[in-house]
Amino acid sequence: MTGQLLGELGSGAHMDDNAAIRINVGGFKKRLQSDTLSRFPETRLARLLHCQSKESILELCDDYDDTEKEFYFDRNPALFPYVLNFYNTGRLHVMAELCIFSFSQEIEYWGINEFFIDSCCSSAYHCRKMDQDRKDWEDRSDEGSTTSSFDELLEFYNDATKFDKQPLGSARRRIWLMLDNPGYSVPSRIISILSILVVLGSIATMCMNSMSEFSLLDSEGQPTEDPRFETVEHFGIGWFTLELVARFVVAPDLMHFFEHPLNIIDLISILPFYLTLLINLVVESSPALANLGRVAQVLRLMRIFRILKLARHSTGLRSLGATLRNSYKEVGLLLLYLAVGVSFFSVMAYTVEKEDSEDFSTIPACWWWATVSMTTVGYGDVVPASIAGKLTASACILAGILVVVLPITLIFNKFSLFYKKQKQLEIAMRSCNFDEDIKQVPSINLRNYYAHKVKSLMASLSNMSRSSPSEQSLNESIH
Repeated sequence: MTGQLLGELGSGAHMDDNAAIRINVGGFKKRLQSDTLSRFPETRLARLLHCQSKESILELCDDYDDTEKEFYFDRNPALFPYVLNFYNTGRLHVMAELCIFSFSQEIEYWGINEFFIDSCCSSAYHCRKMDQDRKDWEDRSDEGSTTSSFDELLEFYNDATKFDKQPLGSARRRIWLMLDNPGYSVPSRIISILSILVVLGSIATMCMNSMSEFSLLDSEGQPTEDPRFETVEHFGIGWFTLELVARFVVAPDLMHFFEHPLNIIDLISILPFYLTLLINLVVESSPALANLGRVAQVLRLMRIFRILKLARHSTGLRSLGATLRNSYKEVGLLLLYLAVGVSFFSVMAYTVEKEDSEDFSTIPACWWWATVSMTTVGYGDVVPASIAGKLTASACILAGILVVVLPITLIFNKFSLFYKKQKQLEIAMRSCNFDEDIKQVPSINLRNYYAHKVKSLMASLSNMSRSSPSEQSLNESIH
């Protein structure tokens, strides 16, 4: 019976232009003419006219009454008049008091495109929608910052509580806080300043040792290291080793000590020295292994990694590391843009310059020029000679500016977020008092933490409802 009715409504040969269907939207009942609905065949109500079975009907509506021949939709009845007005006039209008998010979901459910919004409302609608998207992004960023800061602070607190059950726990905890948290107390600041000076001194001596003014020759005419630089190097290695051993001894959890990136950096900063020392001993005892001396020279260059030790004492460097770790998508996008641009403009430059300049004789040779131009470095070692080549270079530079700027803005926003979070985390850590046995967790705004968790859950439910229109009622019940 249902199929027969819909066949009469949906068949082009038998459908009466004045035939009407009855709909019920959350208690709001209305009769709609089929010719009115047929003007917009892609909409949900117009698709009902072509249904030939009850199963196909229920794919488009929530329920169907065979007796009353009525289609039921579990939707917000307050927004349906805007849909009716669209069918009558062909245009959508958005009142200022409406929630843009709910209105956007509603017209999406009914299959109405945003392009039908009238010009009088279109500008305000899209501006409000963009502002809402920006606020949602800020909320998600703040939620991630708050959650991450809270979790890190809890981890810090849990590590501190582990000393209560260990021998000499109180003394070890003071040393641990002094070594691992620069700025926690006056002694920790002094140790932090001394460690920074040792790092900078070690890097400075490495750089000065490469200068001809400070180079010395041994009796065989081979270059040898200045004893003064060697003394500074040995003092630095002794200090770095003492730091690492002290941190390891007082660590709250020895099994997970080297899971922390900063501890791995501390190990890498001293490992080349001891490996070089071991290789030199092996070479002296076995001349046949003289080639290992080249390995020792490479290991000496790894001393530059000591500069990364400054990350323990610099909020900015730690924030930069967190930004790069969480911005791999943006960095990948930047590299993809550059790769496409370099490939395109290198071929263009090769095409127009291969007969006028030897520097552009092959496409791989043009890659260097395109890379330097797109990143706006411009060494000037390779330049186009023809007018067509200069025009190509101009386009390459302009494209490079756009390609670099777009992802960099996203990365900078993340850096600002992580820097703010890191500063808040340091302040919270310094406010923790561990002079006595720990009896309560440090003060945290649990209300904000819970609120962000709820907002994250609602955003997830909203995304689910967008992907599946039949679940829109769930979102309405939440709001």
